[in-house]
Amino acid sequence: MTGVTAPGGPEASPGGPGRESGGPAESVPDTPPDRPGAAPRRRGRPPRTESADTRDRILDAAREEFSERGYDKTSVRGIAKSAGVDSALVHHYFGTKEQVFEAAVEVAFAPVLKGRQAVLDAPLEEVGERMTRMILGLWENPVTRTPLLAIIRSAVNNETAAGVFRRLVAGQLLRRIAGRLDLPDAELRAELAAAQLVGIAMVRYVIKVEPLASADVEQIVERVAPVVQGHLTGR
Repeated sequence: MTGVTAPGGPEASPGGPGRESGGPAESVPDTPPDRPGAAPRRRGRPPRTESADTRDRILDAAREEFSERGYDKTSVRGIAKSAGVDSALVHHYFGTKEQVFEAAVEVAFAPVLKGRQAVLDAPLEEVGERMTRMILGLWENPVTRTPLLAIIRSAVNNETAAGVFRRLVAGQLLRRIAGRLDLPDAELRAELAAAQLVGIAMVRYVIKVEPLASADVEQIVERVAPVVQGHLTGR
């Protein structure tokens, strides 16, 4: 059996509301321009490289804030402070806190979306193992583990965050896998397979229950992949 291979790290951050429109640059103050002592706002579109760097910095800060504090305790102001930018820039590039979270989730799931085709293209009898290796590979990779922790912790404690998680996972992964199953309960089967893997991730990487937390990942794949396959194609 081949080793678990983690997909590549998060790629370029996806577009968010208002990202392509002109807006304030990083030096924009919180205070309106008509307030005494307020610095004048810089007008015009920030340079392209500056905009890309700023967006990436905000997303990195958002993932760290959501991971450490959860969705409820994270604020746009806190994300801005962590990123070293004005809070107006967070709104400019991403919109509301929910939209910042959704952008962070999409970046975290970029390796899943990139690697899903390998799962979808696999022979049906191998989909369970491919899916298990892809998901556990993401959790084994420290680069992709941190944003996944942010997603899971936030989704467990907040319905808004959970809704974002459901939309992305159901729309981008589970329904596509279900589409390969010529069975009347295909979507339920795909969701049960995902639940199996999310449960493993929670116990191993979030709660860190032993001996699962320190077990060899190949041993886990060997035990779990047939169960996932059974959910998908078992009778």
